[in-house]
Amino acid sequence: MIHVEEAIEMILSHIQPLGCEKASILESLGRVIAEDAIAPRDLPPYDNSGMDGYAVRSEDVQNASQTHPIRLEVIEDLRAGFFAKNPVQKGQAIRIMTGAPIPMGADAVIPVEDTERGDGSVLVFRPLCPGDFIRKAGEDVKRGDLVITQGEIIRPSEVGMLASIGKSFVLVYRRPLVAILCTGEELVDVGETLEGAKIVSSNSYTLAAQVKECGAIPMQLGIARDHKEEIKEKLLQGLQADVFISSAGVSVGDYDFVRDALKELGARMIFWRVAMKPGKPVAFWLYEGKPVFSLPGNPVSSMVTFETFVRPSLLKMMGHRHLFRPVIEATLKEEIRKEPGRKHFMRAILSQEGKGYYVTTTGPQGSGILKSMVKANGLIIVPEECEILRAGEKVKVQLLDSSEFGVLSPET
Repeated sequence: MIHVEEAIEMILSHIQPLGCEKASILESLGRVIAEDAIAPRDLPPYDNSGMDGYAVRSEDVQNASQTHPIRLEVIEDLRAGFFAKNPVQKGQAIRIMTGAPIPMGADAVIPVEDTERGDGSVLVFRPLCPGDFIRKAGEDVKRGDLVITQGEIIRPSEVGMLASIGKSFVLVYRRPLVAILCTGEELVDVGETLEGAKIVSSNSYTLAAQVKECGAIPMQLGIARDHKEEIKEKLLQGLQADVFISSAGVSVGDYDFVRDALKELGARMIFWRVAMKPGKPVAFWLYEGKPVFSLPGNPVSSMVTFETFVRPSLLKMMGHRHLFRPVIEATLKEEIRKEPGRKHFMRAILSQEGKGYYVTTTGPQGSGILKSMVKANGLIIVPEECEILRAGEKVKVQLLDSSEFGVLSPET
């Protein structure tokens, strides 16, 4: 067996970002941009009003007050999207809406709440300085500015920026197509009749969901029975994808045919079995340069090994810089015992109490107890050499869902 860290390093050394493709800016949401985005013009392109009010000459209202307002002649109403027809001259004002271009002659905007409209005039009740309530041309972005750097994730704010600089399409890293195959005589699909010793192939769906969650495209191949030729036929179909994942069939049982089938098809095994629990019988292969992951069949083992090995690989293929879930330190609420020799990933419930984080296991940790993953929002990472962790000790917890905790410490 090899260590978890060795396995991750070996896998990622064989993973490279996929090619790029053009996507509309809405379709690019959540993906990694593969080009620098440069502003072709200033944003905003002209000085404009930051308020609904009146465009004025500041020198005309420098002595204005609540007790001695200044009266100005209103010569025009100006909406956003139009330029003023007339310049503002001494003693004049133009009614202006937020976002409208500042008229010639004006150097400030008085908010409407500091004024009183009259018949063809306006009373101004406070003084202004030049530039008050004006958004300057280029205040947001100047022409030639690098607004989004290659390698960044496109969020809603980036979509808005791309639209603002006039890019309706953008170059992004391609999303890998990930083929998923589950094997076993005992498996049936959702909705099929459960007879005898049959069980539903939940892994087909959890793995597809995990693939989809990290931004890749799942391709479910269904179920292959424990017959080598049937497995080879499914493998040949799935190996046309960018990544292939199988669940079960890589252990040492008489009917575990996935390893033999992959070897016969020419796949090269990089490693098999990792010093971890759950998930020891995991294997990584290369087939014509494509990554192939043989994951265990137990539901929890399958999910944990996906999190540990597959998810970082898919993120790297999609151009991401940060490949791993955040890991934080928390105080253990219960005693944990384990056998030395394997790194344990224990399903856990993390909570925030005051300024600190506390963690407890979800209960029984059997690799077939899918409910333990349903309850978990983190994985307690117990080092290989460790045999006992006592309540009150600090432990490392890998987050599965950080949304409820906000921004946490960087990935470690």
